[in-house]
Amino acid sequence: MNIITVDFETYYSADYSLSKLTTEEYVRSNQYETIGVAIKHGDEPAVWYPHPEVEAALKAIDWSDKMVVAQNTAFDGAIMAWRYGINPMAWTDIMGMSRALYPHEKSHSLASQAERAGIGQKGDAVIRALGKRYRDFHPVELAEYGAYCINDVDLTYTLFQKYMALGFPLKELKLLDLTLRLFIEPRLVLDGDMLSDHLDDVRARKEALLDTMRDKMLEGANPDFVHMIFSEGMDGIKKLLMSNEKFAEMLRKLGVDPPMKLSPTTGKMTYAFAKTDEAMKTLAEHPDDQVQAIVAARLGHKTTLEETRTWRFIEMASRGDFPVPLRYYGAHSGRWSGQDKVNLQNIPARGIYGGRLKKAIKAPEGYMVIDCDSSQIEARTLAWLAGQYDLVQAFEDKQDVYKIMASRIYGVPSDQVDKTQRQVGKVVILGAGYGVGHVKLRAFLKLQAGVEVSEDEAKSIIMAYRQTYSRIPELWDRANKALDALHYGNQMTLDIPGLCKTDSIGITLPSGLHIQYPGLRRVLEERTVGDARQGWVYTAKGLPTKVYGGLVTENICQAIARCVIGEQMLRVQKRYPVVLTVHDAIACIAPIAEAHEAQRYVEECMSWRPKWAPDLPLACESGMGPSYGDC
Repeated sequence: MNIITVDFETYYSADYSLSKLTTEEYVRSNQYETIGVAIKHGDEPAVWYPHPEVEAALKAIDWSDKMVVAQNTAFDGAIMAWRYGINPMAWTDIMGMSRALYPHEKSHSLASQAERAGIGQKGDAVIRALGKRYRDFHPVELAEYGAYCINDVDLTYTLFQKYMALGFPLKELKLLDLTLRLFIEPRLVLDGDMLSDHLDDVRARKEALLDTMRDKMLEGANPDFVHMIFSEGMDGIKKLLMSNEKFAEMLRKLGVDPPMKLSPTTGKMTYAFAKTDEAMKTLAEHPDDQVQAIVAARLGHKTTLEETRTWRFIEMASRGDFPVPLRYYGAHSGRWSGQDKVNLQNIPARGIYGGRLKKAIKAPEGYMVIDCDSSQIEARTLAWLAGQYDLVQAFEDKQDVYKIMASRIYGVPSDQVDKTQRQVGKVVILGAGYGVGHVKLRAFLKLQAGVEVSEDEAKSIIMAYRQTYSRIPELWDRANKALDALHYGNQMTLDIPGLCKTDSIGITLPSGLHIQYPGLRRVLEERTVGDARQGWVYTAKGLPTKVYGGLVTENICQAIARCVIGEQMLRVQKRYPVVLTVHDAIACIAPIAEAHEAQRYVEECMSWRPKWAPDLPLACESGMGPSYGDC
């Protein structure tokens, strides 16, 4: 490969910096200015080009056969593409490579990577550049800044070589390039008018919730409480709703004890005021309509994600096409995650705002968006890895596996399973495969199926699943033994197809990467007073993290599913530009004239089985439309 390593130094200030702005906002800002760039051809000495020489230096290179390497290529690549019109053969960045090779590290900054690899230190000249335009640099200062930038480029190139020597897979380089192109070379557009209308609706609904709360509070409330709520007008109400302590005080005034929960972060008790907390959901249905009113107002007003994200999209629409910021290897499993304050992984598809933002994400003129979702890929992968061949065959034969499961649970023929029973079967197939107990299953059934079962019924359902598909609990047991093997440096194979094996790094994946549990060690877990058992923890981002056989199974299934999706994505990309991936779905664009042909091709790609999984039963569903939301 013809490698060119680059690093840009740019103007920044206390208010205009990547710590305050998104990458897209920073690079497209009218405040942007290049101070200089260091460029390294292969292993030749890097050269520093100050501002007046940058454009000529970049234009002098034939980029058609070059791969650009940088620390944070979403940043440097955006500068090259958006500011200088440079589009090389391929992009990669060592921050992404570091995430894949060391997924549990606390930091993937250049300084942290260099220290971990023992290859030198990153300088601090950038600190002294705060608030300085190019014209503000003294020649000596500029020379020092150039030396600092050259050192960064040398560190970056050395790390790239080290990561490749560790066996970083070439196919993963292709996926890293594809991920970066989603941002650097955007193809989707945002409908600013539609977004503005949506923002008006969101804000109007929030104000309506406050009005409703005010009206309810005035009905029969005691004078002290009314004074507390309305003494500062509507602005005061908003402050009360946004403050945990003041909201708790409002509840107490209404005779309600504020719900509490144990914080997983601090280990201390905290208020259970999140919209996902069961106690908060219960309060939303409280017999006292005044309690209902303040809870509804709190949830509607506190949940500002829809408002802030819509406003961010509006601003992005005013600056150009929509760069999709996805973090390569953002999760332990290798799946992508959101970044740059734009998380497309959790845009609501249902509820009061369902699909509104998605409809504002549109294909460019003359194109259609095709979105294809891999059906039940985790459940299919789980059955296949466990050697649960009857379930694998049921998937292969396109049988209704949810009805089959419900039939076993309720003891009725499959053709007599009703809609509610089938929904229970679905929750069990999709939710009980990683060792979940009856307590969590009850919560799953209530939340996802709207079905309430007793403790004994939940135990019976769990038992039915584990007896029907006994090979799956056996996989949990093997996964637990794999933790023991990892701890003692032994080798073993977890799964029936033989893909996942323990070695000195972790558990192997078909991608060539690993599921890792650094610092794995035994601990004594106290379940109840006087009842303790041995368990496992590992170190993730500096914190002890619990792990067990069922969780290892989940990690592996999600990682294998991601390997499948990754290979399918590269196949789609050969003919149609991939513009987005969310969980187990891939979206691309195609010219309107060949949209139906493209949809068939994408479905073929999403049903295609990798060479290492010839008998993994895969299926998919696709949609097509002028916007992402129309799919």
